[in-house]
Amino acid sequence: MSDIEFSCAKCGSDNCKKKDKKLPPDCLSERAQVEGFLSESLKEYESDPETKEIALASAAVEAEYYCRATRAEEIVRFAKKMGYTKIGLASCIGLIEETRLFASVLEAADLIPLGISCKAGRVDKTEIGIPEENKIHSGGFEAMCNPVLQAMILNDEKTDLNVIIGLCVGHDSLFTKYSEAPVTTLIVKDRVLAHNPAGALYMIKNYYKQLLDLK
Repeated sequence: MSDIEFSCAKCGSDNCKKKDKKLPPDCLSERAQVEGFLSESLKEYESDPETKEIALASAAVEAEYYCRATRAEEIVRFAKKMGYTKIGLASCIGLIEETRLFASVLEAADLIPLGISCKAGRVDKTEIGIPEENKIHSGGFEAMCNPVLQAMILNDEKTDLNVIIGLCVGHDSLFTKYSEAPVTTLIVKDRVLAHNPAGALYMIKNYYKQLLDLK
């Protein structure tokens, strides 16, 4: 596929949900089928045992706990269905209390939490080329966030599943890139909206209309 001008984000309908409506022109569902990506994706569920197992466990959790379980509960239920035991917690140091609380939830479910803070290693930001002016408080030691180190330590511990708890934008991308275990997210950081980034979208026509002027 190339030069996509129309996508699901612009369509905004549920035409694909029940297969009971006509697809709009240039629909990605139709293009995926015509160009072979749909059949290729379905083959992955059959050829890769882990992919299929995760897909089946995810569907089971959705069906059993839809609109009844919190995100924290769903992670526990998913881990149980997958037979996971060791759960890595890649945490922002600013959400370390939430990490402790979730660790207690995992322990109560007979799972083993292994948490590591983003500031582990205590390396100054300048050591990887971050300039002083890009520190929150310039002129002194300020530890860098090190999602690569977080992933490496959890890889060494051979965790079964890793959970992101409030890593910064971009740091979560790096953690996912280097993590050997599957990754899911408990909390998405948004300091302005009490970690509810969807709130800005719900108010995009009034309080947060500046989102439409971010050029």
